[in-house]
Amino acid sequence: MTKKKQFMELYEPVHGSFERFCKARSYGVCDFNDLMHDTLVIAFEQFDSLKNREAFLSFLFGITTKVHANFRRKNQPLSFAEVKGVENTQDHSYSVEKNFQHDELYEALNMLSLDYRNCIILFEIAGFSLKETAEIQECSVDAVKQRLSRGRKMLLEALSERTTKTMAV
Repeated sequence: MTKKKQFMELYEPVHGSFERFCKARSYGVCDFNDLMHDTLVIAFEQFDSLKNREAFLSFLFGITTKVHANFRRKNQPLSFAEVKGVENTQDHSYSVEKNFQHDELYEALNMLSLDYRNCIILFEIAGFSLKETAEIQECSVDAVKQRLSRGRKMLLEALSERTTKTMAV
C-alpha cells in the first residue's frame, strides 16, 4: 500500500474532528484552511515517523499546535472582522448578536493558558470524550477534568468581567 493511501486511510475517519479543532484554534490568528493545509503537508512529510497509527489524531494536533504558533509568531493577529471560515456551519441564520458572543468567547479563550485552552477546545468544541482528550493531551482523565473545571471558571470570570465593563460604559 502506498504512503498516500495509508495516510488517507487514517485521515478520512478523523477529518471532521480535525477540521473542528483547526477552526477553533485558528480563530483570530489565521484562516483555518491554511492551518489545516500546512498541518497536513507537514504530517504527510513526517508520516513515516509516526510509530503508533492509533495516535494519528494526536500526531495531527501536535503539528497543528506548532504550525499555529508559527502563524502567531510570524503574523499580526487578524481582527475578528477579517476572520473567515469560523461560521457556524449548522446554523445559517447566524445573527450579529451570536457573532459578537462568538468573538467574545474566542477572545476569552485566547486569554487562557495553552493547556486549558486546548482542553476546552478539544472537549467542548471539537466534541472529544474525556478519555480522548486525555490521550491527545498526554495526561490523565483527572487532569482533563481539572483543566476543564478551572478553564470554565476562568472563562466565566473573563466573560463576566467583559459584561460588567460593557454595562458600565
